Amino acid sequence: MTIFHLAPAVADAFPDTLIAVVTATGLRGHEPWPEATAALEELEQQLAGGSWQPADESDPRIEAWHTAYRSFGTNPRRIRPSVDALGRRLAKKGTLPRINPAVDSYNAVSVRHGLPAGAFDLDHVTGDTDIRPADGTESFTPLGEPDTVENPKPGEIIYADTTGVLTRHWNHRDAHRTRVTEDSTHVAFVLETLHVSRDGDLLKVAADELQGLLAPHSERTALHHLSPAQPQVVI
Repeated sequence: MTIFHLAPAVADAFPDTLIAVVTATGLRGHEPWPEATAALEELEQQLAGGSWQPADESDPRIEAWHTAYRSFGTNPRRIRPSVDALGRRLAKKGTLPRINPAVDSYNAVSVRHGLPAGAFDLDHVTGDTDIRPADGTESFTPLGEPDTVENPKPGEIIYADTTGVLTRHWNHRDAHRTRVTEDSTHVAFVLETLHVSRDGDLLKVAADELQGLLAPHSERTALHHLSPAQPQVVI
């Protein structure tokens, strides 16, 4: 059991925030996930056919994250929100990366709906998880760089447990320690918006879509929500 908590400082600074937390227990990452493969291929085909484009920084969903990043001292054109970076990669290369079925699922949902997404292997999370401003003493080891240690700047929004930082710059990059692999069996996936009054319905559709991709390959899935009005959920 872990608690996800939205700190008062974040709730006050971003009062229209809504975070969907989709949990999957008994995840089976080694079996084929044809639904995830189809979701990626559909986006790539739509892009190639000209019927769809990923959201870019002129889109209000992405622009909102750029504004948020600047508010806590991060240059969003150098260190981009995850959904912005993923959409730019897709637009440039015409394909999305294939990592593993669970990661591929949330990447497809993220770029389709223009909402940042991430995931944490809960078996490697220690204690509770706070979404809060950094104080500058925390340590972070980036995904894919197990020998690198960074220190977020004070005020930067992070996800953090009792051991260290799980995500820097709110949703720019996840940590190596809690990365999701084919062996991960208990995972929390997050989808985020800063404007629930505008994009709340979109977030609901995205969370339902993600849950639908996970459910055939899990023993159990559940959906929770974090917001300034409900700043804590027990996973």
